[in-house]
Amino acid sequence: MHRPLDLRHVVSPGLRDLIELANTHNFDRVTEQVRNLRGCTGPINLHGWTVTTDSTTKEVVRSYRSEDEPSGRLLTTCGNRRASRCPACSRVYAADTYHLIKAGLSGGKNVAETVRDHPRAFVTLTAPSFGPVHNRKTDSAGKTRPCGCGAQHAEDDQALGTPLDPGTYDYSGAVLWNAQAGQLWARFTTYLRRALAEHLGMTQKVLNAALRVSFAKVAEYQKRGLVHFHAVIRFDGPDGHTTTPPPWATFDALQVAVGMAVERARLTVASDAIGERVIKWGDRFKVDRISALGDGELTDAKVAGYVAKYATKNAEGAGTVDRTLMCRPCQGRGYVRGPDGFRDLCDDCEGIGQAEPIKALPVQRHVRQMIRTAWDLGNLPEFADLKLWKWAHMLGFRGHFSSKSRAYSTTLGALRDVRRAWRLAQAAAARARAGLPTTDETTLVTTSSWTYLSSGYRPGEELLAAQVRQDIAHTQRLKQEGLLPA
Repeated sequence: MHRPLDLRHVVSPGLRDLIELANTHNFDRVTEQVRNLRGCTGPINLHGWTVTTDSTTKEVVRSYRSEDEPSGRLLTTCGNRRASRCPACSRVYAADTYHLIKAGLSGGKNVAETVRDHPRAFVTLTAPSFGPVHNRKTDSAGKTRPCGCGAQHAEDDQALGTPLDPGTYDYSGAVLWNAQAGQLWARFTTYLRRALAEHLGMTQKVLNAALRVSFAKVAEYQKRGLVHFHAVIRFDGPDGHTTTPPPWATFDALQVAVGMAVERARLTVASDAIGERVIKWGDRFKVDRISALGDGELTDAKVAGYVAKYATKNAEGAGTVDRTLMCRPCQGRGYVRGPDGFRDLCDDCEGIGQAEPIKALPVQRHVRQMIRTAWDLGNLPEFADLKLWKWAHMLGFRGHFSSKSRAYSTTLGALRDVRRAWRLAQAAAARARAGLPTTDETTLVTTSSWTYLSSGYRPGEELLAAQVRQDIAHTQRLKQEGLLPA
């Protein structure tokens, strides 16, 4: 009979829980589950079952129940793309993004390899100025020039990106620009096609019949707290990447059309409280040619690496926090409806609507003011659809960090399906080595039922996960030093 452990002398909760796990009936399975997560910081805890049967013979091919696990639950990766939340899962997301972008530039993943010969550009679009900020400019020789404040800032100076005069900085305009940046990008793609047709002297109908414009873009925060976009834009034939674009669809035409679309794409936002704001792109934008080959040029691999790096970043680069500030019970309103239908003060936020008081956040003054401005604008009925309370921690930005047109290349879901198929193939190979009968996957039917329990590790599992992260980091370091094959 299993004797209960007396662990009162063990002070550490993590160590105490680890000892309890080590005394379960299958500690090897506990460590296997944690090891398979590859260092994920916030795994999803699930309870349920899955059964796979052969529809022809009605034989159960494989089955699984979370109740059979030593801990009674299944752990699966969180899949968070943000490096600040889960470095392990963000590395997978970055790798998938790299392959997605690379496939659209040089082929592969069901994309024709001839796309490397299509006109392609790496475009950077920025926000306009909302007031002078501390910066670090250099001259043509690379020498640092004085800032508007008279100082020469170091690269890690915390003042970079903050306003020279906070009292005159247009915080409302900056927050609204972030909030509408996604819509501005959508309008830019529309005006790009119109500008291209105008530049080439043809109608949009004729252009669309002969040319398809494909793109993939990613958002990145600048130090001043405003997003800017990096985009890959490619010309294809009328049927997408499998067809060659017409000879008049050149990089030069694309460069001209981008400039015209940047100038023309704009939105107007009106409010009695803050007046009228025109949402438009900044004057500084870049259109660089992407080369298939070349030393020191902007190549397929370099562009894919840039975009993959940006895809795992969040607003932390601007100095803000990576969690919503909206109180979930009251949805930021500061009150909840009681049983009698009257408004009752929310106990969780004490009526302020914020999960954390903005004044208590460990951020710079500039970032705090942008968050506060986003929150205040969220109180205005004309901006209710922007949901600025929810996105105040993002300084107003509420769009997708990465997106692409349908015909650009493969999808993240397709890449995940490939990994899933590979795992099934590995399992089938293991069954064959064990002498078990093989099955025809086309005749299999899977039924399952899963329930979300919670997120995170048990204290003892967290110690095991920390060891896994250390082992992964150590292996990567050995590969970088050439002591292990890459």
